[in-house]
Amino acid sequence: MTARIGVDLGGTKIEVAVLDPAGHFLLRERLATPREDYDATLEAIATLVDRTITHCPPSTPVGIGMPGAISPATGLVKNANSTWLNGRPLAEDIGQRLGRRVRLQNDANCLAVSESIDGAAAGAGIVFAVILGTGVGGGIAINGRVLTGAHAIAGEWGHNPLPWPTPDEYPGPACWCGRQGCAEAWLSGPALAAQRAAARDAIAAQEAAAGDTGRGAGARAATVSGEPTSAEARVLDRHADRLARGLAAVTNLLDPEVIVLGGGVSNLPGLAETVEARLPAWAFSDRVEPRVRRALHGDSSGVRGAAWLWHPDEEA
Repeated sequence: MTARIGVDLGGTKIEVAVLDPAGHFLLRERLATPREDYDATLEAIATLVDRTITHCPPSTPVGIGMPGAISPATGLVKNANSTWLNGRPLAEDIGQRLGRRVRLQNDANCLAVSESIDGAAAGAGIVFAVILGTGVGGGIAINGRVLTGAHAIAGEWGHNPLPWPTPDEYPGPACWCGRQGCAEAWLSGPALAAQRAAARDAIAAQEAAAGDTGRGAGARAATVSGEPTSAEARVLDRHADRLARGLAAVTNLLDPEVIVLGGGVSNLPGLAETVEARLPAWAFSDRVEPRVRRALHGDSSGVRGAAWLWHPDEEA
């Protein structure tokens, strides 16, 4: 196999990439995801894969990273926050449309593979990868290969409850899955944005009550400068604490060597370092030292990991 094709099927964009044997990009292109339109999503993937023909023979298999997973029981998509994919035979449909072999994996699994092969967790035997974005996903790589699990839910820590909740955290916010208090409902990008907005509004209300008008001088200043207020700083601190608790529960089960953080929330300054420092206090061991790192390849990890789903020893 001289080159690999990866597709990252996201909620807002679909990306295709061709990697050479050393992992360098030969091609990288994107299209906007046709939201709520399954057939148009298939067509967008096919359009992008067709553009790889100058770099790869038409028999080259395709790896696809996706939200959710393919159910081993039904062959249909499940658990995708891109809900128009759920209940659909995506693997079968896209394989027929492309006329190629395809291998689909959860996007967090692709992150785990990418970062364990040549990223922030290169050389580690057990890697847990976290996507902190629109949702909260997780994936596991063992020696560079995906651990899918018997029901294709290995790593789905985001829909476990937040561990060791404080009284004010119980029962927790509603989650799209129908339950309350899921880690995703606390730690996702939208959840954090709502918590920060609530902190700003509380400041505005206090200042308005003290005689200022509008949103309040402090809230306006924070909005203009981009710097967090003390209340927002407390929100960020609690977010880091919740993330450490959640990842300590994962550590108790999986005992990874490296935890890789991806997704937009992972770009918060100092988040990985703070979580690494706090995690041992919650883990069930006299000593745990998992490295917590931001994804080295950033938003490229998804498409890179999808390409790495096919290995050199497998015939193209």
